[in-house]
This record gives sequence, structure tokens and C-alpha cells, in this order.
Amino acid sequence: MTSGIRTAVARLAGQYGMLLVLAVLCLFFAWATYHEESPTGQAGAELLAEWVAHETPKGEVVVIVTPTGAEGDEFAAHLTSALTHEGVTIGAALQGDPPTVRKALEALPAKGQHVPLIATTGDCRNWSLWDALQQSNSAFAATKILAPGSVRRSTFLTASNLRNIADQTAVIAIIAVGMTMVIITGGIDLSVGSLLALSAVLTAWLIQRAGGERANGVALLGSCLVAIVLCGVVGGFMGWLTARLKVPPFIVTLAGMQIASGMAFIVSHGQSLYDIPASFTWLGRGTTLFALPNAVVLMVAIYLVAHLFMTRTALGRTLYAVGGNMEASRLSGVSIRKTLVLVYVVSALMAGIGGVITVSQLKAGAPIYGVMYEMYVIAAVVVGGTSLTGGQGRVFGTLIGAFVIAVIRNGMNLMDVEPYTQKVLLGVVILGAVLIDISRQRRSKHTA
Repeated sequence: MTSGIRTAVARLAGQYGMLLVLAVLCLFFAWATYHEESPTGQAGAELLAEWVAHETPKGEVVVIVTPTGAEGDEFAAHLTSALTHEGVTIGAALQGDPPTVRKALEALPAKGQHVPLIATTGDCRNWSLWDALQQSNSAFAATKILAPGSVRRSTFLTASNLRNIADQTAVIAIIAVGMTMVIITGGIDLSVGSLLALSAVLTAWLIQRAGGERANGVALLGSCLVAIVLCGVVGGFMGWLTARLKVPPFIVTLAGMQIASGMAFIVSHGQSLYDIPASFTWLGRGTTLFALPNAVVLMVAIYLVAHLFMTRTALGRTLYAVGGNMEASRLSGVSIRKTLVLVYVVSALMAGIGGVITVSQLKAGAPIYGVMYEMYVIAAVVVGGTSLTGGQGRVFGTLIGAFVIAVIRNGMNLMDVEPYTQKVLLGVVILGAVLIDISRQRRSKHTA
């Protein structure tokens, strides 16, 4: 009975353990970034307007004070509109730094204007100006200074930050689909970051040759497809070297990484390519249903297709067989060469798609894109439960692993953890995932 419970718990941990880890990480960063802040913009203005209208006697005027900048302009415009709607008279709207505001305020009584109430932002309310003004100028001794009340919220759980996590994860997660297939067959692909850069540069270069900012939709689509296909050709060549000539995949893809990076610098002459139409940003910056970024929607579609391929097709199941026991698969009639070439082609194609998305997001192509991406991609795959020894893994596990990595990076950025410490912590996470995989392998052999 006890053995059966342990087996069931181990199976559940293997299937849903990383999902639980992701949930725990989200809860931790939600708590760690919980803080008080004063609402700004339209939300702050609407909240303050009700309070000001209640505190202002009939016939009295209100002076609005905001800092310089777009946020101050937005706050002042919405507060003016809301107070006017409430029937409150606006005496003046002042904007600037503390010395400028103080000088403008002290000029109001000289003009015969009484200032019973000042409405301002939360940041401005913290200025030492107000105490000094009320102590040194009797005209402001009874003046009330009101600002939006502070609210408690988690920076991590804001809608904009969650969308940002999903958007930043998309490229890594898409490339990780191909990497999952490669690792399941017992291989590795170190070239994905450089192939992303090559795809980005080729896409931008081809768009420039097709008219640059005046390029039409057909030219844009054609440029993307050519760049992606060329990456696939490079991947196919690396797969052929691995399958046909038995060159270790680590060596082949390490060489491929250098070649692809060099080609990206040659094509671009080491410069960023910017002559790209604004419409091309639709894929990387645009949104679709439920305000989801288009890149995220594409990521979800790719994962659904990859999941069906891996679980519902004979070829998908062949990948597991090759990774589990290549010799037995060969004796069973499986074409090892075709299988290995296929997974490296898919990995390169995913990197090519990642390059296109990156160009669309940044509206530029540069040979320095994709630096260290191979590390993040491999980390996502390993953290997601795919065994480095081959034969085990799930694409949806990889998706969870990609989000685990993204959440850790995003949360540490929000907590102002320095980049060097982030690298250490990320390395610890990868090492932990590998140790868990080794432990799982030993436990499986012991059980067998």
C-alpha cells in the first residue's frame, strides 16, 4: 500500500511538479513586489476628484499642481475634466519642479486669489515644499493639500507585467520546441542563438532590398520565409553531419553557431539594419483576442501542433524511440538518419521564426541578437522535465520550463537584483533541474 502511494506521488510530481514550482514562484514574486503606491494618470485623477469635490465648499476654487512630463499632463487633464463635471471651479493649473511651483503659488495671493485647496499627485504631495510654504507664508497656513490615497498592489501581478512576461517568453519558448525534439533524440543544438541572429539579419536585409519602408505585404512575407527556410537548410546540414558522419552533435552545432554568427555579421557588415516598414511590427508588437500579443498566440499555436505531432503521430513517437535506444530503433526499421535530420531542421526553423519575431518586435535586425539564447532555451527544456540522456520529455513541460525561467528573470528584475546575481541563481536552477533528472533516472533504473 505504501509503495503504491509513493509511486502515485512520484508520478504526480513528475507530471505536475514544475507546474507547482511555477505557481510557487508566482506567489513568491507577487508577495515580494507587494507595495503601496499612489495611483497616477486617469485612475489617480478620478479617485482624487471625488475627494476634492467633497472637501471643497461651494464657491471656492481649487489649484491643481502636477510635475512636468506626460504623466503629469494626463493627470491634470483628467482631473480638470472630472472636477469641472462635479461643478468645482479651477483657479489655476501649475506644473513644474518645486521651486517653479512655489514661485507660481506665492504669486496667486498677490493677485487677490485665495487658495483654500491644492490638488496634486502622490509624488508631489511628498515634496518638502508644502511645509515650508505653510510656515513661511500666512496665505497658505490653512490650505489643504490633497492627493490620491495610496493603494496596495503587487507590481508582478499587474496586467501589463504579466503580458510582458508572456511576450518576452514567446521567442525562447518557440525555439525550445525544436530543442525539445533534439534533446529527446539524445542530441543538443548550440546554434539556435546564432541562427536567430542570422534569420533576423537576413529578414531585415531582404526587406531593405525589397523596398525598405515601402515594401509591400508580399515582399515582407517572402523575406520572412526565405530567412526561415535558409535557417532550416543550415539545420538540415548539421543534422546530416550528425547522422551520416557520426560527428558529435555538440561539435557540429558549436561549429554551426560560429558559422551562423559569422554569416550574420558578414551580411549586415556588423551593423543594425533599420529600414523596415512600421506595418511589420504587427507580429511582434500587435495584439489580438483578449489583448494577447500576436507572438504569444503564435507560440500557443506552435505548441499545440508540436504536442499533437509528438503524441498522435508515429513519427513523433519515433523520436522517443531513437532517444531511448538508437540501436534497437535501427534494428526495428527506423530510419535514424532521417529522424535526426528532421529534428535539427525543426530546431533551426524554430530559431528562424524566433529571428523574424525579434525583428518585428525591435523593428530592426542586428547580428548581436540571440546572445546566450541557447542557454536559456536548453534551461527551459531541462527545467521542463526533458531528460538530457534522451527518450523522455514533453513539449508542454518545456513551455512550463520557459515560463519558470521567464518568471525568475522578471521577478528578480522587479526586485532590483543585480544581473550578476541573476546569472548565479539561474545557474543554480539549471543545475537543480539536471540533478533532479539524474535522480529520476537512477530511481527508474532501480525500479526496473
